Amino acid sequence: MTQILVVDDQEFPRQAVVDLIEHEFGITAATAASATEALATLAEQAFDLVITDLKMDEMDGIQLLERVRADHAGTEVIVVTGYGSIEDAVEAMRIGASDFVVKDGLSRVLPIKITKALENRSARHERDRLGEENRYLREEIGDRFGEIVGDSDVIRQVLATVSKVSATDSSVLIYGESGTGKELVARAIHRQSNRSEGPFVRVNCGALPRELVESELFGHEKGAFTGAVRQKKGRFELAQGGTIFLDEIADLPLDTQVNLLRVLQEKEFDRVGGEQTLTADVRVVAATNRKLKQMVADNEFREDLYYRLEVIPIQLPPLRQRRDDIPALVVHVLAKKCREINVPMRRLTEEAMQVLTQYPWPGNVRELENIIERTVVLVDSDTIGSNDLPLELVPDLDVDLVSDSGSADMAANADGGPMTQRLERLEKQMIEGAMQEAKGVKTQAAERLGIKTSALYYKLDKYGIDYSDDE
Repeated sequence: MTQILVVDDQEFPRQAVVDLIEHEFGITAATAASATEALATLAEQAFDLVITDLKMDEMDGIQLLERVRADHAGTEVIVVTGYGSIEDAVEAMRIGASDFVVKDGLSRVLPIKITKALENRSARHERDRLGEENRYLREEIGDRFGEIVGDSDVIRQVLATVSKVSATDSSVLIYGESGTGKELVARAIHRQSNRSEGPFVRVNCGALPRELVESELFGHEKGAFTGAVRQKKGRFELAQGGTIFLDEIADLPLDTQVNLLRVLQEKEFDRVGGEQTLTADVRVVAATNRKLKQMVADNEFREDLYYRLEVIPIQLPPLRQRRDDIPALVVHVLAKKCREINVPMRRLTEEAMQVLTQYPWPGNVRELENIIERTVVLVDSDTIGSNDLPLELVPDLDVDLVSDSGSADMAANADGGPMTQRLERLEKQMIEGAMQEAKGVKTQAAERLGIKTSALYYKLDKYGIDYSDDE
């Protein structure tokens, strides 16, 4: 249960804050009539949040804040101040206060500040927990499987296959839809193999210009063709002693397939325009999102090359077929993107995680990474709710809102404007209805809506709904 300590040397304002906390959050806060008493209480019991008045006799709020920061780093602190003490409040923020509240707006603003401080504390603890877990995972499996995340049966099977084939030099053919992580699997195979100290060279066969495919793969000699002003090493030569990953192998032209077959069978190749035969000491891992066997039947892919490549087939499932892995993937990608963008770790609400888990993800993990990055960049809060996610993830949101609010008539009379405007009208009506049903008690209204009290305050402001404290 959340533990809050209210510190003020005057009884009336101290009790007013306690009453406000109990009314808004249903929490009975502890109290201290001085900073000295507060420190004694903190020494005996852990608190999530301390709310302290700035001006107190003996030891003031700034001094108390410094002691809390030094001895109870996990405790958030909100400083309550008057208008004449704003400079002191700024100093408190510099020292490490979570926030400050001006007394004149206490009843309206303090609940929002409390919610934010508690969410920040929860997010920090989650970051610490994830940091420990991530350190463990990096030590245990990071060196072996890189960024492959998941614990579903299908992923376990994939990882077991990766472990088995890595010890060999057999060719591997990875099947999977776009964005399922085929390159990650190829890198994991290389990382666990006896070639791990050698290079890993990736080739996107679909991106190679047809007239330059041979040169890119096998290199060329100076003067071999117009524009060949110097000798160039090909990808196979650059991958010597390591692994070459041929992504989108199905796009390789038929005439080039002949030379690739030679590499796989004879372990040798020639540069374009060259007379010297070079040895290919390379492990080949290929990948495709197409059905190669059908392409063989349609004479679009060489049968002999197909069997040389598919010595060990690995089938990667689409994300929609391993939904149990989505929460772990989301947390992993979220932490990664927050580090890359250099923002504090975000936390997802259960509702947001449910939306992400239920979405079919046609673009698979690549689409998930895109959505998470976009959300992290655009969201202002440390907590990501379902409303912060892109609308394409919840295409039926307007229908659900109508159903939940009982406002079918409004939906029927909608003027067909942009979806965002329709959703906002529906959301405003839902909030007004919830406030009426809760008789103006905002905590109860927030519970009916399934949102946090701070989010309700924000939306009341957004839609200009009267929320004066006359409850």
